[in-house]
Amino acid sequence: MSLPPEDQTPPGLPSAPPAEGSGNALAPGTMLGEFEVLAVAGEGGFAIVYRAWDHSLKRQVALKEYLPGTLAMRHSGLQVLVKPGRQSEAFWKGLESFVMEAQLLARFDHPALVKVFRFWEANGTAYMVMPFYDGHTLRAELAHRGGPPDEATLLGWLGPVADALAVIHAERWYHRDVAPDNVLLLANSGRPLLLDFGAARQVIGDMTQALTVILKPGYAPIEQYTDIPGVHQGPWTDLYALAAVAHFAICGKTPPPSVGRMLTDSYQPLAQVAAGRYSHRLLDALDRALSVRPDGRPQSIAEFKQAIGLDDPGLRIAPHPTSQPMLPGHGGRPGLAPAPAAALVPTAPPPALGPASAPAVADPVAPALPGSARRPL
Repeated sequence: MSLPPEDQTPPGLPSAPPAEGSGNALAPGTMLGEFEVLAVAGEGGFAIVYRAWDHSLKRQVALKEYLPGTLAMRHSGLQVLVKPGRQSEAFWKGLESFVMEAQLLARFDHPALVKVFRFWEANGTAYMVMPFYDGHTLRAELAHRGGPPDEATLLGWLGPVADALAVIHAERWYHRDVAPDNVLLLANSGRPLLLDFGAARQVIGDMTQALTVILKPGYAPIEQYTDIPGVHQGPWTDLYALAAVAHFAICGKTPPPSVGRMLTDSYQPLAQVAAGRYSHRLLDALDRALSVRPDGRPQSIAEFKQAIGLDDPGLRIAPHPTSQPMLPGHGGRPGLAPAPAAALVPTAPPPALGPASAPAVADPVAPALPGSARRPL
């Protein structure tokens, strides 16, 4: 199948409308510019991800459509409308955040960050096109292993993710949802890839006060739950979550939720519970990164890497370890998406992913494609 030149077929003109009764998802065969929808790869509360075919470059891609189901719905064909009586402002602010997130990610070219090929705005919503990667999550990898990794393997995961965070922190943007579900280990190489920034989710969650839904207990530090005078979000916010990922890998469980730790801190230091299995330097650094108070944690990625020894040229680190190419039944969850221009508000505040102002959110895990070892980002 060939399409007319792109300037004759603007994004948003379908060659096949969605099937009747398909809900919010676009039907297979729907055309969005040169991209043909093949199947729904995952549907969360804030977006739908499709496995799609790029007829221009002849490759499979992941195409994500911004569509928060609680705030908007499919009206007809490709059009998306905000639901009557709902919080339309939250929809449009989330939309704006999607655009800014897409612009940010499109600028980056880091091996541990998702690459954005293209994004555009149309039909009252927006779309982002990204690679469709083979791999499985760090959570799936740890479940398959059945036990904690050794120190070299753990550092081989933490290092690239920390470097990816350093890249976005340099732009004064923060991830705010680092978790084992949001780290993909690529098939064959096992290279970690950081997923799901979820800028729109953060804005919507903040505006609708849905923090219990959008935060991951155990990974979210206290400053993400509430506004405390003098306490701000920053690199230390992502470092708490990254250290919690390491805690989960070492102990098989998350640290106690940070809100509860403010009242009665039942946290057991890794320097005690994992002593002898890992270096004291690593465990002590992770304990400090998991301090309830932000000022007790490392204040930058560079400081954290130095503390755990990743700046040591003589350190042995396992090269992108993974126990197997792919785990059956694991995969297929959405990544990132953009938003529609006509709805953008020039005076809107910066996106929740950016400067520390809005709480973090967690993307609902979407179901995998049956029998597929591919995971859209």
